[in-house]
Amino acid sequence: MSEVSVPHATDRRQLTAAQRNAVAELLRVSPVADELGRRFARAGHELHLVGGSVRDALLGRLGDDLDFCTDAHPDQTLAVLRGWAESVWETGREFGTIGAQRAGLRLEITTYRAESYDQVSRNPVVAYGTNLVDDLRRRDFTVNAMAVSLPEHRFTDPYGGLDDLAAKVIRTPGTPRESFGDDPLRMLRAARFAAQLRFAVHPDVRAAMTRMAADLDRITAERIRDEFTKLLCGADPVTGLRLLVDTGLAERFLPELTGLKLEIDEHAQHKDVYEHTLTVVSNAVGLEDDGCDFVLRMAALMHDVGKPATKAVGGDGRVSFHHHEVVGARLTKARMKAMRYPKDVTAQVTKLVGLHLRFYGYGRGEWTDSAVRRYVTDAGDLLSRLHKLTRSDCTTRNRRKAAQLAADYAALEERIDRIAAEEDLARVRPDLDGNAIMELLGVPPGPIVGRAWKHLKDVRLERGPLDRDAAEAELLRWARAEGLVD
Repeated sequence: MSEVSVPHATDRRQLTAAQRNAVAELLRVSPVADELGRRFARAGHELHLVGGSVRDALLGRLGDDLDFCTDAHPDQTLAVLRGWAESVWETGREFGTIGAQRAGLRLEITTYRAESYDQVSRNPVVAYGTNLVDDLRRRDFTVNAMAVSLPEHRFTDPYGGLDDLAAKVIRTPGTPRESFGDDPLRMLRAARFAAQLRFAVHPDVRAAMTRMAADLDRITAERIRDEFTKLLCGADPVTGLRLLVDTGLAERFLPELTGLKLEIDEHAQHKDVYEHTLTVVSNAVGLEDDGCDFVLRMAALMHDVGKPATKAVGGDGRVSFHHHEVVGARLTKARMKAMRYPKDVTAQVTKLVGLHLRFYGYGRGEWTDSAVRRYVTDAGDLLSRLHKLTRSDCTTRNRRKAAQLAADYAALEERIDRIAAEEDLARVRPDLDGNAIMELLGVPPGPIVGRAWKHLKDVRLERGPLDRDAAEAELLRWARAEGLVD
């Protein structure tokens, strides 16, 4: 789309050269989008590229998922797509959306909507709209309320989305109260866009988020989970997290985060746990290898949530949080279960929270090779993430202490590499398998074999690999001590 004509509604504002270049990114999808627009026009219907697709094109980051709106109803849309689309799906039909694929692009075409919520239920009440401007008004934010007609390429922006995009501000097409009353999840989405796009939230929007935070209780845990995951995986998750806490939204679904802010120590006997946590999240983001690692980011966010429940002040005035990693792991598991995260993701995050303190004390020279083996074995396939979480957790402003911690952890990693080169730490197993144990002890499958296997694994971790004769001798010694053999 080399040219974009501006309709009368937006004559007061012309696209800058940079914005024209951004819209020109749509040239890549024009062959498909314009062809689809012509098919709708021949059938007597309108078609517009809309919402996030227009926003992302203006930002120079258009992907392969395109959103369209139309005055055609779903049956009419299906008729237009028949014989043209490579595949079609109707999973969003009840909301007026038909999906299709063509030339590597995923297309979602939605009938104009006048959607609203009944202010009580958790589900939207969908009614079809009759015109583009009303459809744009029901959208969440002005930067998502712009459209480009197809195939004519007219640009429609009745609510000032282009100005807000240039100013990097999040504002609603109508009043924030009206928008958030229709769908309270939009309050969380505002924080998500702040994290993803690094945009500021307009003061009126922020004030409404604070006043209406309790309305988030109407939204299902699954919708909140999905929106929060996108926020935490944003380019600047800390900005989004601060907004959640400051507006009271976090208290509705992640009260542990707000609880950290309540643990600020007025006597400065220990670091501010809330600010420390946000710093750890930021540090973890900086250590990622390729895109968002949600498990690492969530573990960084939750690693100290056990501190409020374990805080103690000793006779000397020193503050301690004994076993806060154990309490934190339990709280993390419960919270992620409530947010309906998959069990495997919850288990990984919980394990990292439980292990995040294990490293401390290594620098005192107390760790044996056995302790290193157990560290690696307990971490399992999370070892790389545990490395990153532990390094991210070092936020002391004492440069000498920070340098020493970094050096200690580097030494531990080198030691792990050395032992791993000598032994296959990733596959630590007893030196005798179950069949050998049963044969040597003359026992059938059952609990005795499991106990023997666990003992030999502990010996393996403590002493390193044993040859066959030594392993058999150790097994017999254990069996005699257990009264299993003479």
